[in-house]
Amino acid sequence: MKPKIIAVVGHTASGKTELAIRLAERLGGEIVCCDSMQIYRVMDIGTAKPTPEEQARVPHHLFDFIDPFRSYSCADYCADAEKAIGDILSRGKLPIVCGGTGLYLDSLLFERPFDESSGKSEVRERLCREAEELGAHALHERLREVDPESAEKIHENNVRRVIRALEIYETTGKKKSEIDLIPTPARYDFLAFELRRTDMAERYERIEKRCDAMIASGLLDETEKLLSMGIFDKNPTAAQAIGYKEMLGCVRGEMTLPEARERLCIATRQYAKRQVTWFSAKNYIETVGLGREFADPTESLCEKVRGWLEN
Repeated sequence: MKPKIIAVVGHTASGKTELAIRLAERLGGEIVCCDSMQIYRVMDIGTAKPTPEEQARVPHHLFDFIDPFRSYSCADYCADAEKAIGDILSRGKLPIVCGGTGLYLDSLLFERPFDESSGKSEVRERLCREAEELGAHALHERLREVDPESAEKIHENNVRRVIRALEIYETTGKKKSEIDLIPTPARYDFLAFELRRTDMAERYERIEKRCDAMIASGLLDETEKLLSMGIFDKNPTAAQAIGYKEMLGCVRGEMTLPEARERLCIATRQYAKRQVTWFSAKNYIETVGLGREFADPTESLCEKVRGWLEN
């Protein structure tokens, strides 16, 4: 029998953190991070980590534990998350995976025939050299020629994933987009809930409030601190993270704070849309509507999970 876990995911500012904590309080659960940026130390405001007060309510795992100078892959995350889940289960508690990084969730729940855990191949090393010599755009265009579906999903600045998709094609003759469609066995018996603010005006309002709160909490100062530490130079992913990317323009004098704030709101809205698109395509995730027209789903979800745990 596979171990049981639940996942609470959704777009940014959906309210998933608070709901996951409430479920953990009622079901004897512990939270496992499923966010590709909240894993890093020092990067606090820009990643919208759960506050110390929120983390004090129930145990949290895999937040704020990776040195931001360190390279950290999806395969690394899966290995660490599996250890954390095993620890939680060994103590008779319920693991509740919470976050908005769809790739992390997919890779954790399902065993993939091809993933980033395979060692450095000669093909990958060559592609890395070509990325440095030719640039990210040239490599992304090459991917578009052989696997347009993957190129559409992977941003050209995400060089690591572009390289991985090209490596899969060159070593197997198959497109990554084709491999992604291959049915894969689940590692866990799970329930996955996607929280979604269905009213667009309310969603945008919450996102703007989130952005304003981050700026008021010192996002600009945090960005300046990370820049002075050299984190953005050694971790390009951090420099492209929403929040830091926009504030960097302000720190460098390329725009005013109000301009950076507007760009931050726009980028966050666009990211939320991409998250909704990703989760909508996964038939293993149940969408839970949130908003003024919906009742608080906490108790109904608790009842559903309790019934599922008893089976």
